[in-house]
Amino acid sequence: MKKHLITILGIALAVNTFANNPVKDDKIYHFDKPLYGAAYYSEYTPTDRLDEDIRLMKEAGLTVVRVGESTWSLFEPQDGIFKFEWMDRILNKMYEAGIQVILGTPTYSIPSWMAAEHPEVLSHTWQDKQSYYGIRQNMDLKNPTYLKYCERIIRKMMEHFANHPAIIGYQVDNEVEARNIDNQDYFEGFRDYIKKEFNHNLDSLNHRWGLNYWGMNINNWSDFYDRKGVTNPSYKLWWERWNRKVTADFLNWQINIVNEYKRPDQFVTHCFMPAFANIDQVDAFRQMEYPAINVYYNMQDAQDGMQIGYAADYMRVVSKKHNFLVTETNAQGTGWSSQNQWPPYDGQLRQNMYAFLSGGANMVEYWHWSTLHYGQETYWRGVLGHEGLPNRVYAEFSKGAKELDNIGDQLVNLKKHNKVALLFSHDSKHALDFMPYANSGTQYKDYMMYEALYKQNIECDIIPVDKIQDFSGYEMLIIPSLYIATDELLHKISNFVKNGGEVVMLYKSGYCDQDDDVRTSIAPGPLADACGFTYQEFSSINKLSLKGNEIGASDNTIDTWMEFLQLGNAKPLAYADHVFFGKWPCITENSYGKGHLIYIGTNPSMEILEKLIARAAKRKNIATVERNFSFPIVLRSGINEKGKKVHYLFNFSYETKTIAYPYGNSQSLLDSQQLNKGTNIQIDPWGVVIGIE
Repeated sequence: MKKHLITILGIALAVNTFANNPVKDDKIYHFDKPLYGAAYYSEYTPTDRLDEDIRLMKEAGLTVVRVGESTWSLFEPQDGIFKFEWMDRILNKMYEAGIQVILGTPTYSIPSWMAAEHPEVLSHTWQDKQSYYGIRQNMDLKNPTYLKYCERIIRKMMEHFANHPAIIGYQVDNEVEARNIDNQDYFEGFRDYIKKEFNHNLDSLNHRWGLNYWGMNINNWSDFYDRKGVTNPSYKLWWERWNRKVTADFLNWQINIVNEYKRPDQFVTHCFMPAFANIDQVDAFRQMEYPAINVYYNMQDAQDGMQIGYAADYMRVVSKKHNFLVTETNAQGTGWSSQNQWPPYDGQLRQNMYAFLSGGANMVEYWHWSTLHYGQETYWRGVLGHEGLPNRVYAEFSKGAKELDNIGDQLVNLKKHNKVALLFSHDSKHALDFMPYANSGTQYKDYMMYEALYKQNIECDIIPVDKIQDFSGYEMLIIPSLYIATDELLHKISNFVKNGGEVVMLYKSGYCDQDDDVRTSIAPGPLADACGFTYQEFSSINKLSLKGNEIGASDNTIDTWMEFLQLGNAKPLAYADHVFFGKWPCITENSYGKGHLIYIGTNPSMEILEKLIARAAKRKNIATVERNFSFPIVLRSGINEKGKKVHYLFNFSYETKTIAYPYGNSQSLLDSQQLNKGTNIQIDPWGVVIGIE
């Protein structure tokens, strides 16, 4: 008892010391090793097991938890009545155990008293559906009453918790998206946004949006109609831009409040979902040193690391520090029911942790520590199962945690200098969904093009090209259908080719301008010189074979869409083997200035796409070592904080793989063995080898 009392007094003294003497260091939190942990909700457990959970966390080597983002109702059980003692207890015990904490602002799940007293805060969607209480993320993000209460709870929490020594950072809100909001204040905000963007000029608006069609002209701002019945693609496109602006503004507004209180050594983050088209990452991330992401993926036989790679290659680019955090990912089976439960095979949890680190993550947290006994996510399983006892996943977590404790300083703050960029267009993704060309499936093929890179070990950065258009550090651009683009952007791509760059571009690129209006010039508009062709016609197609060609793919097929490319200076690479469609090439290559542009005017097989990308990469000697290997062997590299090259070699299969070590003589970080170039090494099923030069 005496020892326990001394411990409590010591924690209280530490908290008081930080409150009265905030940290003077002007540097933000520095990651000396990757943090490894889980979201933790002591308040969700049927019985009080905080002490037992912390004991198990310590034994497992867990170093970080995320808390508090989901329980506004406990922080403020009634309007204006605040209770923070329950979280004080959690923070104090975490601090005593040496476990670091990220505290969330709980604004994504409102308390019941707010919905009862102020039903106007609940969202009404543009599909004309009213949201009701009983689920999270059901609010109107522009409602002044909701925002007033958000500001109050954030300030109260920051006043109380900001100087607690356990807290290293704050997560503002959770998985924010607009979620189809169309309340009156939200719509009025959109109208004001359009007024500003179009300089209050309705003539310009009517012209650029083509509102003469069907007589939809707006001749007075008071006649401006809301989203519910809209069919006009230009309106829809600008509405999606408004959604992205609202969410970015909402997060930055919260960050501004948190910044008034937080210590200089604490960071602010937000956990985004990988639905990248719905968020303006550049603006949303502008005050975040380490933005975060929640990534869920298929495991067992479907595990391939590709969703992890995609998320990492996007997040790293838009992060100010070029590193990021993972706030949620699979621990066991996931889902809002017990259907489709796919817990990891042995080795897969650890493999995925290292896959995140190989992409530049400085933290990996699972959702969540212990599996819930009630609620919608009863079967979204955590590190511990329903019984709360150590298990197979806990043991694998422990193995990874102990490895990170030994070698984490060699892996943290990894930086990459990739020569390839994949251009992601928010606008093109949405516009193709508004006006689809395929009868089913994904219209915007960014992931298909990423897969063609990933499966042959060509690392890339994913650039949100609506906001970032500096390609000077790259030698090769991979461009999914750039359906929406300004003339300026298309000229930048053309100049990239002219100055020696390689481009692989998919169909429909350059077809519409920034308002989703089809260009009046012959397709592909400003890209015509760089592409070396024009076209006037296109057609939906069934699956067709190609005539013999130099591409060299065994799956020599195309489907869905074809443009009738009329050659200028371009060289034809492939024709359809068809009596009619075979009159025009569907894949071309143009030498333009010092570079080349490969244009794919049809939907190719994955093998054709891989061959075309490899063709361009070969000309620039990109990934010459790595392209000797292909999936399930995945290679990822970077430079660590000490200037050393770090190489990850993954085996995404259930069979042991033997390969010749392809890099310079290195040391194996996981077992301290020497890795000599050209010497055979074994990679275990669902395993990883990490070499450092």
